[in-house]
Amino acid sequence: MTHIVIIGAGECGARAAFALREKGFGGEITLTGAEPHLPYERPPLSKDGLAQASLPKFIAGAARYEEARITVLTGVTAESIDRVHKAVTLSDGVSLDYDRLLLATGARPRAFPRVPENAGRIRTLRTHADALAIRGALTPGARLAVIGGGFIGLELAATARKLGAEVVLVEGLPRVLSRGVPEEIAVLVAERHRREGVEIICGAQIAAIDGAGDGARLLLADGVDIEADLIVVGIGAVPNTELAEAAGLAIENGIAVDERLCTSDPRHLCRPATAAPSLCPHYGGRRVRLEAWRNAQDQGALAAANLMGAGETMVSVPWFWSDQYEFTLQIAGLADGAETTVRRDMEEGAFILFHLDGEGRLIAASGIGPGNAVARDIRLAEMLIAAGAKPEPLALASPETRLKKLLAA
Repeated sequence: MTHIVIIGAGECGARAAFALREKGFGGEITLTGAEPHLPYERPPLSKDGLAQASLPKFIAGAARYEEARITVLTGVTAESIDRVHKAVTLSDGVSLDYDRLLLATGARPRAFPRVPENAGRIRTLRTHADALAIRGALTPGARLAVIGGGFIGLELAATARKLGAEVVLVEGLPRVLSRGVPEEIAVLVAERHRREGVEIICGAQIAAIDGAGDGARLLLADGVDIEADLIVVGIGAVPNTELAEAAGLAIENGIAVDERLCTSDPRHLCRPATAAPSLCPHYGGRRVRLEAWRNAQDQGALAAANLMGAGETMVSVPWFWSDQYEFTLQIAGLADGAETTVRRDMEEGAFILFHLDGEGRLIAASGIGPGNAVARDIRLAEMLIAAGAKPEPLALASPETRLKKLLAA
C-alpha cells in the first residue's frame, strides 16, 4: 500500500491530506506536526483568537481525521530524511517509511538581532502558545511595544487596543505596510490606528532592546526611550529549510521547486509559499514568497493532485487580506511594475485601486472598506487578472460599471 507522509501540520499539510482523500487516494496518510494541537488556522492568532484567548480554530476535529483515515502525529518534529531508503526519522525516535513525501515545513518568525538571553518580555507571534503568552500581558493599561509595521504588527496593535492596552509601534521603513500595499491605503490604515491611540514611529532605528525582569525597553537611535510591559517582534518570516538542506535537496532562497511544487528529487514535493519562492504564472513565472492563508490552501490542493501524478501547475492569483478595527483590506495580484493606477470610490468610504501594467493589463487590485464592502469587486478583479484582461481605465474608475460586465466582455 502506498504511504504518503506530510511533514508540517499547518494549513497546507492538513488541506493536502484531506484533498488526497477527496481525490480518491486509498493509501496510508501520515501527517506530522511539532505543536501539541491538531492543525489550526493561524490568521485568528493576531485577531479574534488573541482577543478571546480561545482554543485554536481547528481545521477539522479528531473525528474527521479518523473518518478520513489520516494519522496525525502531534508534538513531534522531523529530525532527518533518508532519501535513499525513503524514511523520515522523528524526534521521538519513530521512523516512518514513505513512498511520497510532502514538505510543508512553513516558516518561523524572523528574530530580532541582539535580543539578550532570558528576555521573557520579548515575544514573537506564530503559534497558539505565543498568542496565549501575549494575551496574558495585554491587560487594560498595560503598555505594548510592537516592532514591525506589517500585517501582523498592525493587527496585533488593533487587537491590543480593543483589550485596553497602550500601544507604540516602531517601523524601520518610512511608512507602515511597505510590502505590497499601496501608500494611499497604508496612510489610511495608519491614520485609523492613530485615532485609536496607537503611537506609530516610522523611520526608526533600534539601538538597544531589553526584555529581562519585570519590564521591557526599546532605545531608539535618536535617543527616544520606550518602556513597555511586553515587546512583540513582527519583522517577517524565515523559511524552514534546514531539514531539506540536510537531506541534500536543492536550496534557492528556500527549497527550490518547479511549477508543480516538485523539489530537485521528484519524489518529494514542497509547499513553496513559505518554504521557498512560488512561481507566479500570471507574472512571467517570477518567484515570489506568498505567506498567505489562501495560498496555503491552494498549494495544499495542488500538492495533493501532484502527489497522485496529476502534473498540474499553479494557476491561482495571489490574494491577501487583513482585518483592523472596522476595516477589511483585500489585495488581489501583485502591483509591482504597475504603470497606471485607477481609483474606484464606493459606498461607506470604501475604495479600490486598480493597477495596470504598461500594456493596459490589470495586474492587481487593492481595496479597503468596512466589513465586506470591497470583497465582491476584489473577487471579480481577481478573475479579471487571471483572464489577462485589459479593461478600460474609465470603466474601472466608474462605480456604475459593473466588474462582472467587464469580465463577461
